[in-house]
Amino acid sequence: MSRIGKLPIELPAGVTVDVKDNVVTVKGPKGELKQAVNPAIGVEVSDGVLHVTRPDDSKQSRAQHGLYRALIHNMVVGVSTGYKKEMEIVGVGYKATANGQVLELALGYSHAIYLKMPPEVHVEAKSERNKNPLITLESADKQLIGQICAKIRSFRKPEPYKGKGIKFVGEVIRRKSGKTAAAK
Repeated sequence: MSRIGKLPIELPAGVTVDVKDNVVTVKGPKGELKQAVNPAIGVEVSDGVLHVTRPDDSKQSRAQHGLYRALIHNMVVGVSTGYKKEMEIVGVGYKATANGQVLELALGYSHAIYLKMPPEVHVEAKSERNKNPLITLESADKQLIGQICAKIRSFRKPEPYKGKGIKFVGEVIRRKSGKTAAAK
């Protein structure tokens, strides 16, 4: 058995799971998420606990067993507590402002970058004096929030010499030493 796939998923209070036509729907206080599941993988709910089963021990079944269990678990956590990611912008003159669902970034280019957020994601930008600007993203969908974080980070990746760029809060950037003077 898959070590991940065989673990049961406990459903918190207020979370309901419905399985119909190979689509798992999870509803909770933070929203509703859907995930299509391979017809060979079984999903059963009983007494507030969800179990994911597989038909045989083929390599494909073993891989999908753990995958779908992890995806469903992420959905349950998302609709009950939600996911939150914080990103920090390091660099002189770099700014971020959030106007509703639009994030405006000034990252040293000749133009500002505008990124429209999907309705499932709540964005907030905070700038304090003598501190790096922070971008906070909140959503029930872990995949979506991770994809948006990757998109934001791609605008200005952290570089190893000065450490400038967009990084996650708490992330450590491995620094490199610059040029050394030539010995004569």
